[in-house]
Formats: sequence, C-alpha cells, structure tokens
Amino acid sequence: MRLNICLAGAAMLFAAHGASAQDVDCKNPQTQSDMTSCEQERHAAADKALNEQYKKTRAAMVAIDKDIDGDMKGAEKALVKAQRAWIDYRDAECDAFGFQARGGTMEPMLVAGCLAEETDKRTKELKELEDTMSN
Repeated sequence: MRLNICLAGAAMLFAAHGASAQDVDCKNPQTQSDMTSCEQERHAAADKALNEQYKKTRAAMVAIDKDIDGDMKGAEKALVKAQRAWIDYRDAECDAFGFQARGGTMEPMLVAGCLAEETDKRTKELKELEDTMSN
C-alpha cells in the first residue's frame, strides 16, 4: 500500500511539472526528479517485458498440463500461485529498500529502481522456466 502511494505521489508530481523520461536524457540525468523519472520509465519497460514473458511461460505450463494425466495436472496453477507470491515479495522488498531515504526525494527513485531490478530478474527466471518446459 505504501509503495503504491509513494509511486502515485511521484507520478502526480512529475505530471504537474511535465517531466517524463522522454524529456530527460536518462544516460545523464541532471536532477533528482530526472533520475526518478528515468527509474520509473525503466520499471515500466521491465514490467512490460515481464508481462510478455509471463504469457509465454504460462502457455508452456498449459501445454505441460495438457500432456499430463488427471491428478498430476497443476503446472499452470503452480505458476499463477508463484507469480502472485512473487509480486507480493517484490513490492514488499522494494518498499523496504526505499527506507534508505524514507520521506526524502530519493525514496521514489530507489523504489522504482528496485522494482525494475527485481522485475528484470523475474523475467529471466520465467524465460528459463519456459525454456525448460519447452525442451
């Protein structure tokens, strides 16, 4: 909950000032606002890649279930359960990570960066799972 409030507040702040990662050179951000905007954009891109990979991995799990008899099925259900648990973990982990700068202007940047990093890691894990299931 705190994470969502923090990110929503940061998004409103940037919308009010018109800042976005498109307006900023993310290879060389100059202000805290720029750095936060770039990290939020990085998280959005990572989240998009995660969602694309999740669909592929879930399809592989559905295919596994089709090839398994009766009570042995459950690959897709296990993936969905794991993904939901991972989202809770990621959000809590990154909220805790933000406490390094609690209440400061760096907090939203730290949280967004953490979300991007954790999301990138999960995307790789899902890709490895898909590859394993497809072979």
